Amino acid sequence: MKVVVVGAGAAGLIAAGRAAELGHDVILIEKNSRPGKKVLISGKGRCNLTNNADLDTLMNNIPGNSKFLYSAFSKFGSADIINFFERLGVKTKVERGERVFPVSDSAKDIVDALYTYIKKNNVQFMPNTRVKLIKVLDSKVVGVITENEELIKCDRVIIATGGLSYQGTGSTGDGYKMARDLGHKIITPRPSLIPLNTKEKWVIELQGLSLKNVNVKFLESSGKKIYEDFGEMLFTHFGVSGPVILSASRHLLKYDYKGVKMLIDLKPALDDAKLDLRILRDFEKYSGKFFKNALNDLLPVKLIPVIIKLSRIEEDKFVNRISKEERKNLVHILKNLECTIVGSRPISEAIITVGGIDVKEIKPTTMESKIVSGLHFAGEIIDADGYTGGFNLTIAFSTGFTAGSGCST
Repeated sequence: MKVVVVGAGAAGLIAAGRAAELGHDVILIEKNSRPGKKVLISGKGRCNLTNNADLDTLMNNIPGNSKFLYSAFSKFGSADIINFFERLGVKTKVERGERVFPVSDSAKDIVDALYTYIKKNNVQFMPNTRVKLIKVLDSKVVGVITENEELIKCDRVIIATGGLSYQGTGSTGDGYKMARDLGHKIITPRPSLIPLNTKEKWVIELQGLSLKNVNVKFLESSGKKIYEDFGEMLFTHFGVSGPVILSASRHLLKYDYKGVKMLIDLKPALDDAKLDLRILRDFEKYSGKFFKNALNDLLPVKLIPVIIKLSRIEEDKFVNRISKEERKNLVHILKNLECTIVGSRPISEAIITVGGIDVKEIKPTTMESKIVSGLHFAGEIIDADGYTGGFNLTIAFSTGFTAGSGCST
């Protein structure tokens, strides 16, 4: 059987290799000059290839259509992904949050291993080639037509062209048009795991400041809590980013990233009373100094001018003259540093796209279309998404493996 895989990202590479491993004649078509372009930049170039999680944990970290992925995860889950790469010579390690990385800390090793996998199984790789449409006859795949009007006949096609995130890597939504032209419903693609824009101007003054071990809470306008997390975040020239912000962004999607309050607890290990005592000790230590010179033990240098401004305590006020009420207000700010979310960065800057091919139109055991016989989907083009921590690459590898295996059914 002849199989054409469109897109040589994480899902496409493993799908092509798996289909070929099962004895099929496979062509992998990629519009870029090399495979795995997006994989190379994943995990800041280190590639968080999966999460060392059991099936239940995997499912709990997939907010977008986790039930659809149950079969794929059961066939090829986290442990299978780790074993797969270990067999290809990539040693792995587990870090905080059960994130799995190559020991080398190099995403290139993952791409090289996948390329070795497809070549070992005699996959024909066609770079610098763009597929224009899927040719179908009597609701069955018969081939693909490239941009140069070349017809490549085949029995199966796996579309693994990605979503709309990181468009510089080639994820420009090509697959959505191919699927739509064949009658598939596309759930409108939207950005997720994305940095957020804030209203407050003082945020710009903190550009580049990274905060570790902070608690972040997001509230509706009514005050109802939407999401809460603990970890690392980053201030930027437009707002906020970093791991806890990216994870939170998925929960803010239904609010269109607007009208949401973010409260940052800069000292989550201390309650209000203990933080007040801590401030008192610092003020006693620096009793002969101005307020602006008494916060260095408590806060990063870059954050001090902002906190002073928000506290409305005069920067040149001696700390031994700061009132209990002023101190109480300072504690409140440090425990509830408030920002207003007014939007997100463009979808091109998102780590993942929410939306894509409606899962109701895909068979979960084979990733085959319920509309067109012989057409399969894999990876981000499917309307399924996870949180940060290796869950989205797990979806890519798992659905890719399932689609490749599904070519034999």
